[in-house]
Amino acid sequence: MDTSMTYGLDTLSFPLLTTLTLVPLASMVAILLSKTLTTALRIGFVGTLITGLLSLYLLLIFNTDNSDIQLVEKAHFAWLSYCVGIDGANILFIPLTAILTLLALIYTLITRHVIDRLFIACLLGYEGILMGAFTALNLLQFWFWCVLEPIPLILLTRHAGTGHNRGWTITLLMQYWGSGLLMTLVGFLLLAFGLIDSEHALTFDWLTLKQNNAYLHDEVLIFVLLFFGFAIRMPLFPFHGWLPLLAEQGTVATGTIFIVGLKLGIYAVIRFILPLVPGVAEQWTQFVLILSLISIFYGALLALMQINIRRLLAFSVLSHNGMLVIGIFCFNEFGLEGSLLLSIAYGLATAGMLFSVGLIYERTRTAFIPRLGGLFDTNSTIALLFLISAISTMVMPGTPGYDAAHLLIEGVIEEDGWLLAIAILMGNVLATAFLLRAFQQMFIASPKRRQQPHSTNHHPVRVERIITLVICGLLIITGFYSTPWLNFIDQEATDIRAHYPIHSSQQEGHLSKTIKAN
Repeated sequence: MDTSMTYGLDTLSFPLLTTLTLVPLASMVAILLSKTLTTALRIGFVGTLITGLLSLYLLLIFNTDNSDIQLVEKAHFAWLSYCVGIDGANILFIPLTAILTLLALIYTLITRHVIDRLFIACLLGYEGILMGAFTALNLLQFWFWCVLEPIPLILLTRHAGTGHNRGWTITLLMQYWGSGLLMTLVGFLLLAFGLIDSEHALTFDWLTLKQNNAYLHDEVLIFVLLFFGFAIRMPLFPFHGWLPLLAEQGTVATGTIFIVGLKLGIYAVIRFILPLVPGVAEQWTQFVLILSLISIFYGALLALMQINIRRLLAFSVLSHNGMLVIGIFCFNEFGLEGSLLLSIAYGLATAGMLFSVGLIYERTRTAFIPRLGGLFDTNSTIALLFLISAISTMVMPGTPGYDAAHLLIEGVIEEDGWLLAIAILMGNVLATAFLLRAFQQMFIASPKRRQQPHSTNHHPVRVERIITLVICGLLIITGFYSTPWLNFIDQEATDIRAHYPIHSSQQEGHLSKTIKAN
């Protein structure tokens, strides 16, 4: 049995990426074995702080001029293999996961809705699973983390959810995700066995499959299985039925980390579909674009009809995902860079809105918009958090989504023309409408029905401001200065673009570099 671990020349003297996964998982075990809640909280905060510092260190040592996989760590155990690495496709998801986990713990400490060892352990376990999934470069390894992901999510929903139909929600979730996991597994198996005829040994190594994808068979079936499996996970229309129910029945602390988990579907398309079966992906582009356009407008229109703010945010995620998928299937670096950067911006902004909604719920015990209103005077910090987060999802100058959307729209125009670009912008206008309408109804307008008096006695308002300052600060800074984040993903987008099929409209532009220069 070969259990040695090998590293590339650009790696460190210790397995940084493996450590990023093991620290939260080890903290989870320590929390479950702890004697008191105070000890569990201390372990939880130490674990998340260490993970956060390691993720920031990862950003510092990442070489933005290198498009290859960096910090590769490999291990072989008999016929099993372990491989992790980092590049522009996944580098930004690591610190985002760490930051939102830390903020989720702070939110839990503030609200004390449900706080015990199991709850804290599940949060840390979820963080470790996401770290493992985002860094995995082995197909079965990635699938294994995806299988584990529902476990903390189900436990948190059942244990700390705020709805009355949590059992049905969990059942529906498992039906959807079980189908997606099965399709993904079959697709991965077809990828691995597809190289046997080319005199390659059976392997699930992503790099080997990428370098030898010309020998693959059943590429259409592989694409269909993987795309629909990931479409359930994003989700994309019409595979979204589980998301509004989970948002309504679950807990906000879970939802904030889960927002990053939703981006795992977007990341999986970029990692496992575009480089491995690019030709078939191009053939299915029109079908994907139709589903994505339906997702944009269906999600926006359904969001406008919601009276439950959590369901509204769930449909906003559906609408945003349609835009992200269109950018990915532009088959140029502009669209890909825009989608990656928008994924980070939308993830952080949606988490900010979820935190504000959760804090309002803890004060008013309702998530129904008609029962809210006039909250700005007594909850100005929370109102500011929601407003800045909502504005950050709009394509406006000074917001994180502006440069990203600019790139995405340029990619759409280059590949598909103005009509599709105009349709995407119209969808964004609808998204602007339902978010600003929700803000006006909750914080500005007078409530239609009076609920129990607003109380802040049980809320440490100063601690609340930590969440607001962190999220709003990150959104504002990245909005006015997006150059570093574009540098992280630029080389990877160019490398993936080099493996795309040749298109009729292959103008080589320099928009991303122009944005960086400015």
